[in-house]
Amino acid sequence: MDGASDFRPAERTNRGALASAEKKALIWMAQRLPAWLNSDHLTALGFVALAAVGASYWYARYSPAGLVLAIAFLIVNWFGDSLDGTLARVRNRQRPRYGFYVDHVLDACGTVFIFAGLALSGYMSERVAVGLLIAYFLLSIEVYLATYTLGKFKMSFAAFGPTELRLLLIAGNVALLNKPFATLAGKQYLLLDVGGVIGIAGMGVALVWTIVKHAGYLYRAETVSQ
Repeated sequence: MDGASDFRPAERTNRGALASAEKKALIWMAQRLPAWLNSDHLTALGFVALAAVGASYWYARYSPAGLVLAIAFLIVNWFGDSLDGTLARVRNRQRPRYGFYVDHVLDACGTVFIFAGLALSGYMSERVAVGLLIAYFLLSIEVYLATYTLGKFKMSFAAFGPTELRLLLIAGNVALLNKPFATLAGKQYLLLDVGGVIGIAGMGVALVWTIVKHAGYLYRAETVSQ
């Protein structure tokens, strides 16, 4: 394998609506965390929290308390998943290859727990949950391929990054506590199904746009003029 000295970390970009304020808050918190707590602990905490979110959605099938638990664990996931890299940078203990790999492979596994929980919750149909999972993974694959080929790791689309998506999910949970259905054209639909279909459409548009954009850029960059 290549040595660490040959590796160049990709440029990270996050243009989410809350990215600037969030970055300042994360640095402030990282500077005040106890010395015994390290990035691996936070990464593990973020993953366990994702699994707990999925379990909470499953429990919501039997009690609305599951929705409240899902909100709590989404906040815990934000704390662990957002702070692990920040803590490494603040303490100058970065492991860019290990950190990138472990963080994102655990995020992918944790995402399966979330959508499995939603599919079993009774608040989202199985087909919509599977559609969302497929759309998420396709978009993730594009992001990782672009990270390798372009050297840029894009963490947001439009004004939505990981934190904004968590907040949308939390808002959806709060709405479900009051009204689990939405009425469209005189028919009732599961509220999360409506949100899920919108999410699938949004990720589909983002996927097509980025594929066309990045493929065009790489084609122009590597096509030899005749």
